[in-house]
Amino acid sequence: MGIDCSKKDFAVTFSVCDAMHEVSHRGSRVFSNTRSGFNELKGWIIKHHNPSLPLICVIEATGVYHEDLVYYLYDNDYDVSVILPKRAKDFSKTMKVKRVTDKIASQYLAVMGLEKKLDIWQKPDPIFVRIKRLNREKERIQENITQLKNQLEAEQHSYYVDKGTVTRIKGTLNLLNKQRKEVIQQIKYIVDGNQELKGKIDKLCTIPGIGLLTACAVVGETDGFKDVRNQRQLVSYAGYDIMNHESGTSVKTKSRISKRGNKRIRKAMHMPALSAIRCNQHFKSLHQRITARTGIKMKGVVAVQRKLLVLLYTLWINDEVFDPEADKRMGSTWLPYELDLVRSC
Repeated sequence: MGIDCSKKDFAVTFSVCDAMHEVSHRGSRVFSNTRSGFNELKGWIIKHHNPSLPLICVIEATGVYHEDLVYYLYDNDYDVSVILPKRAKDFSKTMKVKRVTDKIASQYLAVMGLEKKLDIWQKPDPIFVRIKRLNREKERIQENITQLKNQLEAEQHSYYVDKGTVTRIKGTLNLLNKQRKEVIQQIKYIVDGNQELKGKIDKLCTIPGIGLLTACAVVGETDGFKDVRNQRQLVSYAGYDIMNHESGTSVKTKSRISKRGNKRIRKAMHMPALSAIRCNQHFKSLHQRITARTGIKMKGVVAVQRKLLVLLYTLWINDEVFDPEADKRMGSTWLPYELDLVRSC
């Protein structure tokens, strides 16, 4: 069942695949994106679904408008797969879709569910959802603070300074700084209120450069690493995986990170990487080695970011503290990642 959500309603297409892998659409309908619409959808599913056959509900992620429906279907024991918009768009290109409507979008989502082996969505832990949203709120507040500081700087150095404007900007800055402190205190309160989470976060903070807010940002964005199966999947999810294009002898692009993953994780890892390079000899050596090979300092910083992220995952899974000596002994395990970064050299 393919579902294309919008703010007010969602289009649904019910499709089946026979033994010859032929797909047929058995029905389409539009429901309101409300609780009553969800109940109507449940009755419609019962009408069309053969209980002896498995059913997967494939939903394209559309901001937050799909969330209520996803939770409703999950709570009613339906298998749900949430698809990122880019992946859905790429799949639609394989079907030679010339025009896109809500109904057509729901059709190719249904076909995608029949042809591809999709991961089943799992309900996230509420505590990680709260941490993630608070961390994102903190980021938005910080962006507004930076913007207002630039405006204040420009206003104070202009020829005609309006004191009223300066006063209002400073007042807004004071309010935003107060809100930022409140959000940070709320994050700390959530962590301190859960002893198991606090113990794991404290162990993550033993890594050089990693503090409470960085650890909470990564843990919140990954839902406590619940759906992470291995290090490479985590690296890809964060957008640190390597991309390059080679074809024959004429096409050979430089290798670079894809940046197609969660940008908030990469943003959270930037300052800790700089701190680790400055304060820890092992990370400093890694940075110097990559920089010497490539001549680009930022590649060394990215290598440290990626290593820190994998370290966070490893300590979280093993419930351990950071051991510098053990990390030195495991230095060779990071070599494939380092070589990826300098493949073009």
